Order: sequence, then structure tokens, then C-alpha cells
Amino acid sequence: MAVGKKKAGERREPKFGLADSLSGLRLNPQDRISVADDDRPKKPRAAKAQPARSSGGGGSRKPRGKSRSKGGLRRLVTRTVYWTAVAGIWAVLAVVGLMVWVGAHLPPIQSLEIPKRPPTITIVAADGSQLAVRGEMAGTNVALKELPPYLPKAFIAIEDRRFYQHFGVDPIGIGRAAIANVLHRGVSQGGSTLTQQLAKNLFLTQDRTLMRKLQEVELALWLERKHSKAEILELYLNRVYFGSGAYGIEAASQKYFGKSAKDVTLVEAAMLAGLVKSPSRLAPNRNPEGAEKRAQLVLAAMADADFITDKQARTAIANPVYTVKPTGAGTINYVADWIGEVLDDLVGQIDQSIVVETSIDPKLQAEAEAAIIDELAAKSVKFKVSQGALVAMTPDGAVRAMIGGRNYAESQFNRAVTAKRQPGSAFKPFVYLTAIEAGLTPETIRQDAPLDVKGWRPENYTHEYFGSVTLTQALSMSLNTVAVRLGLEVGPKNVVRTAHRLGIASKLEANASIALGTSEVSVLELVGAYAPFANGGLAASPHVVDRIRTASGNKLLYARPNDPPNRVVDARAVAMMNTMMRETLQSGTAKKADVPGWTAAGKTGTSQDFRDAWFIGYTGTLVTGVWLGNDDNSPTRKATGGGLPVDVWTRFMREALKGTAPQPLPGGGWSGGPLVAGSPSAGGTIAQAGPRGETQIVNIPAASGAARPQPARANVRPEADSGLDGWLMDRLFGR
Repeated sequence: MAVGKKKAGERREPKFGLADSLSGLRLNPQDRISVADDDRPKKPRAAKAQPARSSGGGGSRKPRGKSRSKGGLRRLVTRTVYWTAVAGIWAVLAVVGLMVWVGAHLPPIQSLEIPKRPPTITIVAADGSQLAVRGEMAGTNVALKELPPYLPKAFIAIEDRRFYQHFGVDPIGIGRAAIANVLHRGVSQGGSTLTQQLAKNLFLTQDRTLMRKLQEVELALWLERKHSKAEILELYLNRVYFGSGAYGIEAASQKYFGKSAKDVTLVEAAMLAGLVKSPSRLAPNRNPEGAEKRAQLVLAAMADADFITDKQARTAIANPVYTVKPTGAGTINYVADWIGEVLDDLVGQIDQSIVVETSIDPKLQAEAEAAIIDELAAKSVKFKVSQGALVAMTPDGAVRAMIGGRNYAESQFNRAVTAKRQPGSAFKPFVYLTAIEAGLTPETIRQDAPLDVKGWRPENYTHEYFGSVTLTQALSMSLNTVAVRLGLEVGPKNVVRTAHRLGIASKLEANASIALGTSEVSVLELVGAYAPFANGGLAASPHVVDRIRTASGNKLLYARPNDPPNRVVDARAVAMMNTMMRETLQSGTAKKADVPGWTAAGKTGTSQDFRDAWFIGYTGTLVTGVWLGNDDNSPTRKATGGGLPVDVWTRFMREALKGTAPQPLPGGGWSGGPLVAGSPSAGGTIAQAGPRGETQIVNIPAASGAARPQPARANVRPEADSGLDGWLMDRLFGR
């Protein structure tokens, strides 16, 4: 037996003779070891005979690396395709499952309907002209065919160029927006279609959550299946928000341009379309420069989409003609807010659009606004006064004009209705009326002299005292010591009862300082409480709403009752009060107030440290009150009721009464004689209400015969009050 020479990588096999050939020594297929990555048997490859090496050379074996690399590549491709298909199937299943889950959190599709527009509250003036509109959906629906063709095209160009090609969701638009956002490293474009935006506005909240976005997509698909493109576009234009409280294209056009959406120009249409991106920031009445730049982008997009020619775009950009309505003070909005507060009491919950007919006179409202704004603009720095309020009403309480502040856009706080401030001497008429009803007269004599009330020493403005004075002189000169004496004489509780009877609704403290107006009241209630002096003694409840009807006019929801008013003041007492308060305008603290041809009366008021300045004045047809001060209750620079408030009142009343026939004040003037038996000025008895409201007879000593001061001495303006400090009030009167 001969053993051959061992070759590298071969296993040694015995040979049994020279006749045996190499082919006879080959391994059978079943003898080979099969190796595969996935342990499955592979078809054996045919082995090639290897020639024996000889010293003279011999053949070499062919390398197997290339064949193996080809096989591995094929296996990689196969596996990639396989796992891609598997992943795709799972992705489809996941998307379907997600949409099912999102849909489960929506109302049933079959129950989804386009929601009705929320009710609109249209507020009209006494002459029928529109004053304001309240409600989320201020504009009426406008049909797409009624709009100029470039208006809807402007929205498509800037918001959804492929609106007529996509099915509610635009994958191309989403991809384009994603690329732009990546390049700008932030959110520079949005991928939402007009249909998605409509779905959000109709059915969803504005929350920026994944759930809301998925719901938006599903509802957009439903809208596209349910409605035509034209219907979707029309719905969108009538529901989208345009800023400044304007919802819908018609409301926005009226808000910014004062015209219907049917009449907007090309540049105005571009501006409206540009607002949708950021309505609050780009509102043209607040940011005209930003709105114009955005409109230029819209015009360029319209030209790029071939909706307009390049020439039209260049012309519009080069010569923009915008008729944007100025924001102004917008003081009529104070009236609208007040109406919104009382509607619930008048008609309850509002579930349909209504029209509220008011007593407001647009002419008087404009005059009141101009008087407050112009006078403050000219004198606010001098007197360190920043705010003002005005209420004008007829003697029966119908509000003709109301100013709650100098600029509604800057502050919506209504200083005429909501704010409560100390009226100062403007409260004194209720003290004097209580005294008149107790038997005193305008000619009754009382002493103007230093007074001590348990350590509190009220003083006049100039620290001067005039001795014996009539009640008429004391009221016209606003002498504090006389008012306090009268308040103590008739009783602070009776003064409070009188004020409440005439219309003051605020809580009043029944203490010695009530005579100087230390309890806070609103402008509206104080003016309403003066109305009985102008109407002859009848109760007057301030009101602004006359009628409420449905927008269609088919149903009357409310009409103000025409009940006869109750008498709250005796006619003779009214005549005496008017006699005294006329003197305030003729020779007293309001002698600058002058309405040519008219008989007027009133009272000024200044609170402690000049914090509040008032004047309430009236004629036979109009009662007007003015307040000026600062919101933070800081002192003014010696602004008194006889100064700036009288200036505002006089300017307003002259314009308000221009062209109307003068009317006398009720009573025609007091002709002398007390209201009850006795002559208090000469001593005697008067009737006075007791602690429980019963009538008591009180002895009054004879007044001093000292000479009375002449009204000419009133130029010292003894106006400002010096009421009690809070801690002293607590200590002395248990406040």
C-alpha cells in the first residue's frame, strides 16, 4: 500500500493500487458535509478533478469568492424586499387602527352636521342706525357666486394652491411644508388645507395636539366626501376668523373697510386673505404696515398661480389703496358691553340672532366722546388726570349717551357703570333734600363755623368761614361745615334713606361724614338719582334697552314696560331743590357752566385729596354727569368739580341742546314758605323721621341774625371735602 503525498487542505486517503484513478477516489454526494446559513440542505456542487502536481508544474484551482459574493447579494435583496413588505403591511394596519381609534373619539360621522352659526346680537340706536354687533359670528353668510372672483382666489393662492386637486389632505403640500421648515429650522409653512382649517373651525378646538390634528385630517376627508369644493370654500369664507372679533368675510369687510365683501377691491381682497395666517397680529386697524406687507405677498402668490397677471400684481403693490376704518376710541363699545350684561335678565339665554333697540342717540354719543377725549387731551397733563366718564339721560332715565373711558381699545373697564368712587360734595343734595323734607327751606339760616364731631373737624376748602348763611348759599358754595351740621340735624340714617329712595343702589355708611360723600357710588346711579329733580320728583330707573326682537323681525322678545313711575319726592321739595341748585351755576362752584337760553341746575363734587372730580348738571330735558380722575385712585393736581368736569359738561350740553326748544325746570322756582308748619329760620318746630322711620316733632332754636355772606364771595371756591380718615371712622362710628 502506497501512501500519497499529503496536500494542504486535503484529507489523507489510502490508495490500493496504481490502477485506481482520481475519479474513483471522489467523495459521493452523501459523504459531503453540507453547510448553509439557514441549516437547510443545499444542492451539492460538482467537484472538479484536481490534477496531480508534478515537478514540472501543474494546474491551479479556481477561486470561489466571487460566487459567494453574488449569492450573498441576492439573499440581501430578497430579505430587504421581504421585510419591507412586512413593515408596510404593519404600517398600513397601524394607520388603519389609529384612524379607527381617532374616529372612535369623534361624534358618529352620520350625526355630524355643519353647526349653526352662533347667535349675533345687533345693537341699534334710537334712530335705527347700527351701533355695534356682538357675538362670535358677526357677519352674515355671503354666497360664493356673489363675491368678486379674485376674492376666493386670493385665499386659494396663499393658503391652499392645490385646493381643487387634493382630497382634503395634500401630501404634496405637507412634504413641501416639511422641507421648508427643515431649511428654515423652524415652522415657516403649514401643510393644512382649506378643508382641514374648516374642519378645525367647525368641529374642533384650537389646541395644538396630535389628537386634534388627526381628528382634523379625518374630518377633512369626511367634508370632502360630503360636500363639493364650492360648498367647502363658501363655508370656509363665512366661518374663518379675521381678527378684531370679526368672523366671516362679510364681518371682516365691514369691520375694516366699512363695506360689503361683495364690493372689496383686489388689494382689499389680498389684505383679507393675508389676515388668516395671524389675524390678531395683522389686523389692519392695529398693524397697517404688517397687513400691507402680507397683502403684497398674497398678490405675488396670485400672480404666480396665474389668478391675476403680473401687471395687475405690480400695479396693486405699487399703488395700494386701502380704506381701513380707524380704530378710534370706540366708546360705543362701553354701551354694547353694558347691554350684554343686562340681556340675560331681560330675555334669558340667547339661542337665535337678535336685534336690540336702544335709547342711544348717535349724535349725542359722538358729542360726548369728543368732549371727554378732547378735554382730556388738552388738560390731562396739567391736572394729572388720566380717565373720565360721562352719562347723559332723559329725566325718565333713558340713557342717550355713555362714555366709560377715554379709549375702549386701551381699556375695556367701564368707569360709568362698574367703577365706584367717592362723590364728594355731589352727594350733598341728598342731605339738603332730607332737610327740606324735614321742614327747612332754601332761606333757612345755618352757621358756617368750625365744627368738632368727636375729634373730627371738617373744614371748608379755603379754611374760611362765613357765619350765618342760607341753605341756598351753603349749597351753592359747597360749605362743608353746614352740610355736616344738616346731616347730624336730620340724622345720617335718614340721609341714606333719601339717597336710596332716589336711586342710589350702592351701600352707604350712615355716619357723620356721609354728608361729604365719603361712600362710593357709580356715575350711572348718581346721575339717575338726580333725575327726579329734573322730572318733578318721579322715580327714574336708568335704562338703555327699549325693545328686543329676533333678527328676522318675526317675534318681539322684550318691550320696556310703560308703567307710570312712582313719586319719590314732593313737587314743592323739588322746586326748592332746583332753586338752590340753580344758584350753583349762577354764582356758586359751577358758575362756569353755561347753556345759553336754558335754565340749568346741578352740583359739583371733589373727593378727599382731589382724587375725584364730579359735576352733575341737568335741564328740563337732559341730565348729565361727568367724572374725572385716575384708575389707581391717585390724587390729581387739584382738579376740582368746578373745573375740568364743568368744562366737559358745558361743551357737551351746548351741542346736545343746540336746535332744541328750551324747557323750564319743574316747579318753576320756589316762591317762599316752608314745606311743613313752622319757620325753622326764625325758630319753631319741624317734622323729622325718628330712628325707626316714625315722624317726630323737633324744636329748633332761632337762628342768629348775623349778616349773610354775599354770593360774590364764593369765588374762593370752598369746594373740596376733608372727610374722616378710615381709622378714625372705625374708631368713632364703628365702620
